[in-house]
Amino acid sequence: MANTEHVEFTSPCEENEASQSLTELETNTQTFEERNAMAPSFDDERCFLAEGAEGTGNTLSCQDTRMMDEKISPTERQLEYLMNKADEFQTQLLWSRDCLQNYRFAHVVPMFLQTCQPYFTYLESTARNANPLHPPLSAYIRAQLLQFSQQLCSRLEQLVLLYASFSLFSLEESDPLSISHFYIGQCQIGSMKLSIFRYCCPTPFLASASTGLYKRMRWNVEREIEGEGEGQTYDSAEFYFLCCEDVIEAADDKDGDGSCEEENTKTERESRVERIWSIGQWVQTYPDPETEDINDWVLCSVPCGQYKQLLCLGSEEPSSCIATDCLLGVLLSQETDGTFGTKT
Repeated sequence: MANTEHVEFTSPCEENEASQSLTELETNTQTFEERNAMAPSFDDERCFLAEGAEGTGNTLSCQDTRMMDEKISPTERQLEYLMNKADEFQTQLLWSRDCLQNYRFAHVVPMFLQTCQPYFTYLESTARNANPLHPPLSAYIRAQLLQFSQQLCSRLEQLVLLYASFSLFSLEESDPLSISHFYIGQCQIGSMKLSIFRYCCPTPFLASASTGLYKRMRWNVEREIEGEGEGQTYDSAEFYFLCCEDVIEAADDKDGDGSCEEENTKTERESRVERIWSIGQWVQTYPDPETEDINDWVLCSVPCGQYKQLLCLGSEEPSSCIATDCLLGVLLSQETDGTFGTKT
């Protein structure tokens, strides 16, 4: 009797689901900027709040809140669309049998991250940009926009980590094909332009020696140069980071002779390790960033640098929006003191 071979057939929908999603995503990448250009302007809202807040103690009535919710609803619908797409890509990864062998499937996340960039830019620039021609944006609208940014950032981080766990790409920063971080917005405050990036997991600095520091966020800060012809011209970027470091607390000297009681258990010793968060600037020391000798760059496999801490945030990790607020506070105070951008 001839052997019968069981052949398993997959439906056309299952075979083509990744390709269909990619085709749709390519279209959305091209059209999302057009949709974003039609996002609501909050200039009228600024004027409304500037006039209506007088004499009310800046307390919003239910009617005022409903008016602002209606105005912000198109932006919220865009967020819902992107969040739903992230859920869809996660479901396809977990249920598609051919996803690990599908070359195109590995490109879903990079393309989706690119699709989200205009939305992040809109949220951060609308919430933070300072325009002297308009009153400040209301605290309610600003908080809503930054909350949208935080929600999407957290969802994308989860999606990247999930795809990386299936070995579809690497999270190692030294790998040129990795996705170690992604863009989450840009804003301009006066002459400063900030581009904001989020690391998918704590990432060590690429340095010749271990620093013990792990990056969680990066800000590229550029300053506008005055009198440099037409248009906006910016100086070379400076790099600021949200970092964490595991600090070992000194043990209590209960015997008075420099030793601790033997009753300390392993768990108690481990509890003395505390993760501390800080914001600082990475300053390259070698090769000199301003050197014109190309040999210094060719002969140096890994540049040397120094982390200059500007602000200690304690043991609790801040959200990306709060961390950006903290950095802006430091940079604006430096501008006031005339120390912003000074070399040390």
